[in-house]
Amino acid sequence: MSDRRRSARHMFGPPGVVRAEFVAAALAALLGLAAGCSDKSREGAAEAPVVKGASVVFPDGSPQLAAFASEPVELTRPITHNLTGRLTWDEDRTVRVFSPFAGRIQAIRVRAGERVAVGQTLASIASPDFGQTQAEASRAAADFAVAQKNVERLRDLAANGVAPEKDLHAAEAEFERARAELERVRARKTLYGGGDSVDQLYPLRAPVAGVVVEKNLNPGQEVRPDQITANVPPLFVITDPARLWALLDATERDLRFLRPGLTVSLRTPAYPDHAFPARIESVSDYVDPGTRMIKVRASVANAGRELKGEMFVTAEITDASGTGVLVPPQAVFSVGDRHFVFVDEGHGHYQRTEVSRAGEVDGHVAVRSGLAPGQRVVTGGSLLLQQLVASEGGG
Repeated sequence: MSDRRRSARHMFGPPGVVRAEFVAAALAALLGLAAGCSDKSREGAAEAPVVKGASVVFPDGSPQLAAFASEPVELTRPITHNLTGRLTWDEDRTVRVFSPFAGRIQAIRVRAGERVAVGQTLASIASPDFGQTQAEASRAAADFAVAQKNVERLRDLAANGVAPEKDLHAAEAEFERARAELERVRARKTLYGGGDSVDQLYPLRAPVAGVVVEKNLNPGQEVRPDQITANVPPLFVITDPARLWALLDATERDLRFLRPGLTVSLRTPAYPDHAFPARIESVSDYVDPGTRMIKVRASVANAGRELKGEMFVTAEITDASGTGVLVPPQAVFSVGDRHFVFVDEGHGHYQRTEVSRAGEVDGHVAVRSGLAPGQRVVTGGSLLLQQLVASEGGG
């Protein structure tokens, strides 16, 4: 950084705020200029202003008053903040479909963009593994039937004293085991579907209703159940596009007005004249160490399906949480880490007032406290007034 830039940064604070301690030379020059305009001006200049604490009072008719200008403050307007982000599928309404069995794609039953119902067959997979499941179900049913007949026969024999009790107990235990195994394989078969015959054709079904937004398979393609952990695209992605998520990037400064339940307006270059209302659902609990951004998730209705997944959007958030006024940036100056203005009370009376800054709106400084509508603040010469206060020990 050059010496000139270092000097400028040392003299000036944040945007719209000038440090007060670097105006002694300007004060001397301007006061001398005002005093030398005429003989009459020199006579008035001899009457020094009265400084009491943070108040400066000039005598009536003092030529030094020409060095000061003031403007009225305005009521605060709502502050609009913009966050950038993108649209994604609503993960609460989205499912990525993989095959639970290894096999080969025999037929594809749906196309991308098609709406499907719960349980509708998406594809048929020729799978020996699924055939094994079908065979287990048939075997379990046969074993259960044999165990059931055996236990009934032994109960009759034991009742007539022909069969010993231990044989009946063994048969009853085998019956319970066969029944449990049958229930297990039937539940598995119900979960995955398929017919009663052992045809080895697994029907890959839709677990939810929605629209097929992705299809990543072809006839004859080999599939495996471990593809879900191998970073391989899913065979199908099904979602309900009537509602989308907006993933937005916010900074630490934005946190004060971000909260779940807040309504924001989404805009996209595809529809520049239309705003889509969205509702903030969550604000991340950490700052990304790489980007220094905070993730914000909003939900937006998309019944007409104008919005598309992966669209870039801008979220407009209106912050009208506080009351206050707007002042010209040149009226605010800093002393250390505190901000002040001089209020023009009329008749040469100027009162230094501490204010609380709350950002900027359309080139003006938003002030939360310290000022009221209708007051006038000094926009030209405030640093000269501060020098007079400081010279009298007013800080």
